[in-house]
Amino acid sequence: MEITEVRVKLTGPNKNRLQAFCSITIDNDFVVRDLKIIEGQNGAFVAMPSRKLADRCPKCRGKNHLRAQYCSDCGVRLAEKRFLVSGAKVRLYADTAHPVNTKCRELIQHKVLTAFKEELEKSTQPGYKPPKMEYLEDIEYYEAEYPEEKREGRLGEGLLP
Repeated sequence: MEITEVRVKLTGPNKNRLQAFCSITIDNDFVVRDLKIIEGQNGAFVAMPSRKLADRCPKCRGKNHLRAQYCSDCGVRLAEKRFLVSGAKVRLYADTAHPVNTKCRELIQHKVLTAFKEELEKSTQPGYKPPKMEYLEDIEYYEAEYPEEKREGRLGEGLLP
């Protein structure tokens, strides 16, 4: 398997752990979108695309994410902490795509974090224009208008292992 393209869209200079959205192309044939670069306690890591887990309303059978307090269809109050299972680790999200072995995960992590570092470096240059990622255009992300002093200091602060 070869990762033939990585696109990185930086998020704004905020205090959020989410650093960027990414997409990867595998063997020039297959695209995986909505990978996220998140700043963790041990540096940046790549989070795979995921969806919120849901359950059904006992009254109308409508789907609701596990932390919802009210049904989005009928408005009935839902049981509190229904996502907690005795002693089990709480899962609120499920990956929609993920590597099946460590070698593949490490390859993706290396390629994406390298592209992320390169995009961070480019973003400090005058006239920087963020890359186009059509599926993200409806959401406000990193804009070239951010003053350079806001961008300084992000590069190299524990972003790569």
